[in-house]
Amino acid sequence: MRRRTIVFAVGVAAATAWGSVFALADNPRVGFIGTGTRQSNQHLLAAFRDGLRALGWTSASITVLDRWAEEQGERLPSIASELIGSGVDILVTIGTLATLATARTTKSLPIIFVGVGDPRVLGVIDSLAHPGGNVTGLSLHSSSLTGKRLSLLRGLLPDLRRVAVIIRSGPSLEGTIDDIRSSAQNAGIELVEFEVATGESLRRAFMHLANDRCDAIYMASGPLGPAKRTQIIELAAQARLPAIYPFRIFADNGGLMSYAVDESELFRRAATFVDKILSGAQPGELPVEEPTKFELAINLQSAKALGLTVPPSLLAQANEVIK
Repeated sequence: MRRRTIVFAVGVAAATAWGSVFALADNPRVGFIGTGTRQSNQHLLAAFRDGLRALGWTSASITVLDRWAEEQGERLPSIASELIGSGVDILVTIGTLATLATARTTKSLPIIFVGVGDPRVLGVIDSLAHPGGNVTGLSLHSSSLTGKRLSLLRGLLPDLRRVAVIIRSGPSLEGTIDDIRSSAQNAGIELVEFEVATGESLRRAFMHLANDRCDAIYMASGPLGPAKRTQIIELAAQARLPAIYPFRIFADNGGLMSYAVDESELFRRAATFVDKILSGAQPGELPVEEPTKFELAINLQSAKALGLTVPPSLLAQANEVIK
């Protein structure tokens, strides 16, 4: 068993910024905060623990306290406060809502975010290379993602010309839309944009896109609760339009196709940030990292229901084919 005693040696400037010098015990405590449910996100927690084990940390040498808002975002500030009050040494946050709530709660405790959009747009860091302050981590943002998703849609529909983009209102809305617009322009694809905030506005969007003669749907919103995911998949099926989604869970639940960041890989990498900070690094000096591994999932049952034949060239690219 590998045990560690970690003492932070901080210079005068850093001490001023952080307010005090940390001296961690043999068993540091990590708070792990998610917006979703504990049951549906155990694979992410498991990947994070796997990453810690690969770096020599065991359940005897580090404690991970996981807390979940169970799809109730308003609970996140109190969850963050509770963990901070319990004496955790580092906080790991999942997604935009948990990251924003935690960053507003503490300006001193190290925060490692996983799976946000562009953290610069959220205002939680100064720059990707030099985040500054107490926040750093791994984003979902990648310049290649939007172009690849549109390319996959065109691989399914060679005559693709007009795509409906559905995006939920949120802090990183403009940055996401700008990326999609740029990729669509390069590919010669016309976009019809629908910004949705409620279930009713989502239904109205699908009514309009049917009349706008769109060829396909690009779902651009961040993670959604089970009820909203089900609604979107059902509306796309009723509209009889192929859709590509940003998270694997959509394809697993009946959506046609997803091209997504490998979330488990992100959480294994998050353990590296924890290890570095516990070894003395300051979060503000650790560059934000972008995703490097992606997964394509195709649901053949959904394709059959839409009367589509998925080309062999597209199937050959898939990491998972759901039959």
